[in-house]
Amino acid sequence: MRADKSWLRTYPNDIPQEIDLSKNLTLIDVFEESFKKNASRIAFESFGKSLSFQELDQASEKFAGFLQFQGVKKGDRVALMMPNVLQYPIAIAGILRCGAIVVNVNPLYTPRELEHQLKDSGAQTIVILENFAHVLSAVLPQVQIKHIVLTSLGEMLGIKGKIIDFVIKHVKKLVPVWHLPHYTTFHAALDVGKKMGFSKPVIRHDDIAFLQYTGGTTGVSKGAVLEHRNLVANVLQIEAWLRPSVQKKPLEQLIFICALPLYHIFALTACGLFSIRSGGKSILIANPKDISGLIKTLISLKEFHIFPAVNTLFNALMTHPNFSKIDFSSLMVTIGGGMAIQKSVSDRWQVLTGCPIAEGYGLSETSPVATCNLTTISAFTGHIGLPIPNTEISIRNDLGEEVDINQPGEICIKGPQVMREYWHRDDETRLVMTVDGYFKSGDIGFVNNEGYVKIIDRKKDMILVSGFNVYPNEIEEVLSQIPGVLECAVIGIHDEHSGSSVKACIVKREPALTEKEVSDFCTSNLTNYKRPKVIQFVEALPKSNVGKILRKDLR
Repeated sequence: MRADKSWLRTYPNDIPQEIDLSKNLTLIDVFEESFKKNASRIAFESFGKSLSFQELDQASEKFAGFLQFQGVKKGDRVALMMPNVLQYPIAIAGILRCGAIVVNVNPLYTPRELEHQLKDSGAQTIVILENFAHVLSAVLPQVQIKHIVLTSLGEMLGIKGKIIDFVIKHVKKLVPVWHLPHYTTFHAALDVGKKMGFSKPVIRHDDIAFLQYTGGTTGVSKGAVLEHRNLVANVLQIEAWLRPSVQKKPLEQLIFICALPLYHIFALTACGLFSIRSGGKSILIANPKDISGLIKTLISLKEFHIFPAVNTLFNALMTHPNFSKIDFSSLMVTIGGGMAIQKSVSDRWQVLTGCPIAEGYGLSETSPVATCNLTTISAFTGHIGLPIPNTEISIRNDLGEEVDINQPGEICIKGPQVMREYWHRDDETRLVMTVDGYFKSGDIGFVNNEGYVKIIDRKKDMILVSGFNVYPNEIEEVLSQIPGVLECAVIGIHDEHSGSSVKACIVKREPALTEKEVSDFCTSNLTNYKRPKVIQFVEALPKSNVGKILRKDLR
């Protein structure tokens, strides 16, 4: 870390340079304080159906009781494979309250990807939306899942939910055929938990709360071990950072638009956990790709105050013909993260909504927020802001030495929000943690004289598609399984919609191999954002003297 901590000189007076973390709070402490303080307030809303803090308290305790009845003990892993529905926050709070560890799973994963994550985490219990049950059924013989809680989009929505489920199953046919030997519905799980009761375990601030899976330097998906203290710290850091904006005018309750999926660390912390801490209300959006539906929801709201999203979502919203019908007069903070915010998008968003996008930066390994622009900015800045309270940024060269102000190097992060380690991967942990406790982000950037951090480029070959990390090694491993492929290399190419997209360069083993065969194989083995958008057959791939394929030459 630079001795001068130049960013602290730029801090406004109403943001503390450090926050007090001496109380050693757990997420359970944060939840239960808010449940009691905000009992009558609405905590989450989905499809017009609301869940109060008191109801969240009661339902999550029942779910914790159900898990205990099933034999789930402190430290056991429980997987969640759902979009943003009311069951999600209930399950998260219930899992944590019984001392277990949440394993967030992307519901769009293919069987191959799901199998790896379930095996790696050792999860024996999963909560899954029936739309994705066919994926689980395909891998069930290969994994150690003992308990399945099955739910539907409408299960917590009353009569309206029954209509929604009927349409999804029988009209839109969005529930593929599945076969599971045993399962419990979400409602039945809550009934069992109510009947059996809940015995509160002792949970410490350094116990593991989440395994948040991310790509790796080797392309192998691995779990960032996030302790209760990591996430509590980041929630309190975010709270301090937003204070100047949210205290501008008195509000009865903060209202969040939770359009990003809760299985992603950005939404999990910025919407889910921080919303509970603040006594706010989160409007859960189950399918943010349905832009018309999202806009219809926004039009129906009298007010909303905090809107975290990624560049591609901001862009998609603004190009919709009904965007102008949304009333943005109450919007106080727009946070951009997950991927770089483009100036053209930010400028247009500010013109149309009156609220600039405050771009932040972080990773799964940092819970996630490490730096952020001040939420009181008046226009797009082009940088990722200042280190948030209790956070240190060090820019280092390949030898691990700190470089001078305005000089590029790897962005390294130290703070209470930085993960403990990668789950069961000591080798990977050693690659990313310095001896003095900094996490090596893999991003190249610099710190300027005022302490603002600017990202220049990705350090290695990772491709950022709509805010999601895509690692070429993983794609190449899948492509190499195609019999007609001799060699392959994957690179990122510019994409105006998603920031970057995947391009595969393939040397054929069999001349008859077609683009369609490659594409179909990728569809079966890779989730959508990882699939090559461009497939190019080449005669040879550029290589180094030792035979290593040179992706930089392809780029």
